[in-house]
Amino acid sequence: MDIKTASALRRLRLVSAPEAVSFLLLLVCSVLKRTTDFNAVPVMGMIHGVLFILYVIFWADAWNRAKWSFGTAALYFVLSVLPTGGFFAERKLRREAEDAVIASRARQEQAVKTS
Repeated sequence: MDIKTASALRRLRLVSAPEAVSFLLLLVCSVLKRTTDFNAVPVMGMIHGVLFILYVIFWADAWNRAKWSFGTAALYFVLSVLPTGGFFAERKLRREAEDAVIASRARQEQAVKTS
């Protein structure tokens, strides 16, 4: 995995959890708006909207750079629209990055052994 692909996956991973938290907070604010006089929906809506847009931009970049299949790209997009999906996306992306590091180290060790 090259540095640009790793960076794209890292950006997507870093925005996944905050996007999921903002989605949950927006849902809580929506309930509070209907049950109390507290109305933070406009503020939380804007925060969540910005984070969602960042997620989609980083998702598209990661899809392009990592050469994901359509199914993998669709999975990460669907996870962005589920209330807790961002947490699962972050975990899956972290595992993918760790696997790439392990594979890279194995290739380096193999190159050293064959030299």
